[in-house]
Amino acid sequence: MSSSEKIDLHNVPLHVIHLDQDDPKKCSARRLSKHGHAILHKNTRAAPKRGFLLDPSSGILMGPDDMKSISRGGAIVALDCSWKRLDESLDSISRHTRLEGRTLPVLLAANPISWGKPGRLSTAEAFASSLYILGRKEQAERILSCLPYGPAFLELNKLPLEAYSGATTNEELAEVQWEFFDKPE
Repeated sequence: MSSSEKIDLHNVPLHVIHLDQDDPKKCSARRLSKHGHAILHKNTRAAPKRGFLLDPSSGILMGPDDMKSISRGGAIVALDCSWKRLDESLDSISRHTRLEGRTLPVLLAANPISWGKPGRLSTAEAFASSLYILGRKEQAERILSCLPYGPAFLELNKLPLEAYSGATTNEELAEVQWEFFDKPE
C-alpha cells in the first residue's frame, strides 16, 4: 500500500451512492470524488456496511449520539439523486443496506440550485454539515473548499453550525435548531 493509499484515521469516511439522476456539471458528489474527498458507488451493494445514511425523512438527527459509531470507523453515506425522485430512491436503498438513517437539523442551502432554501442541501453541503456537527470542522471546511459556494455555505450557516456542534445530546440539538429557524406547525 503506497502512502497515498493509506487510510487517514482522522477523516470520517464519506461514500456516495450515485444514481446519475442530475446534471453532471452541477453534481457536488462528483466534484468531491474528483478531489479525493468521497468515494462514489454506482450501486448499493458496494456501499459501506456500517455507518449512517443521510436521509431527510429518517426522523433521527445526526448528532452527538452518533460520535461513538463514527469514531469506530463508521461511514457517512449520502444518496446522490434528484430531489424529485428522493422517496423512490430511498426505498430502493433501504432494501439493500443496513445503514442507519439520519437527518440533519435545519440549515440553509448555498448551492446555486437551491440557494436559501431550508434543508435543500447539495450532497457536499450535507456531508460538511454532518462533519461540522460531529466536531470535524477541518474536514468539513476541506471538502467545501473545492466548491465555489462552499465558503458561502459556512458563512450563511455559521451561527447554527457552531450551536449544533456544541450540543451534547441529540435532544439538545433538536431544540437548538428552533433558536435559529421557525418550528414547523
